Amino acid sequence: MNIKNMKTVTRIFLTLTVCIMWHVSAAQFIKNQAIAHRGAWKADNFPQNSIASLHRAIALGCAGTEFDVHLTKDDVLVVNHDKDFYGMDIATSTYKELLTKKHPNGESIPTAKEYLREGMKQKKTKLIYELKTSNLGKERTRYSADLSVQLVKKLNADEWVEYILFDYDGAKRIIELDPNAKVYYLNGDVAPDQAKKDGFYGLDYNFNVYKKNPTWIKEAHDLGLVINAWTVNTEDEMLNLLNQNVEFLTTDEPALAIEVINKHNN
Repeated sequence: MNIKNMKTVTRIFLTLTVCIMWHVSAAQFIKNQAIAHRGAWKADNFPQNSIASLHRAIALGCAGTEFDVHLTKDDVLVVNHDKDFYGMDIATSTYKELLTKKHPNGESIPTAKEYLREGMKQKKTKLIYELKTSNLGKERTRYSADLSVQLVKKLNADEWVEYILFDYDGAKRIIELDPNAKVYYLNGDVAPDQAKKDGFYGLDYNFNVYKKNPTWIKEAHDLGLVINAWTVNTEDEMLNLLNQNVEFLTTDEPALAIEVINKHNN
């Protein structure tokens, strides 16, 4: 074998080695089904969607932690559940203006960039990115989707991030921009077959939606869709969904959910 061929073989070998190592690395995320709703905030009275609640969800060993993202007036993606941050409307405020307020634990409102970077310091817990519908209209929501995908790509955060949205058009925009993204719909008004046709990875409906449509979980699974349910806070509801092979439970009680899931699976 000549030197040129040896170099080619070496490059192929190194490439395969890196791919194998990356695959092993990517397989480290926890598979216990519990998604902390707005982080694990309740037990320790942390602010919802704070970095503290993110760290607590990771420490608990949650499969994922959900967080909510809004767009400011000056096009900064920030993490907060409500449309206002301690009385300041996010959509019509600049990021600098929002920094004049703080969470009770002293944290400022996190940017999505800061939140993702913090979450990417580990590989146990997925980051469930809920893009909120803008109260300024469809175009603003669509622009938020564009910026969100750009951010995830810039940070190389694809391995960590799964998207959830109430806005169907905004969700389809993310799928359009990144066909490989794992995108779930939240609103509960679209049947599994339509969601599958539109390229969704799964459904993430309130648990009562599945009760009203008792065939949807099986139909979704038959189509290859993944099922999440929110917000599941009691043991009875958790067990009811686990017995239907629901993949994920989004909950304000992640410690309880992990305990129930472990009992159920064992």
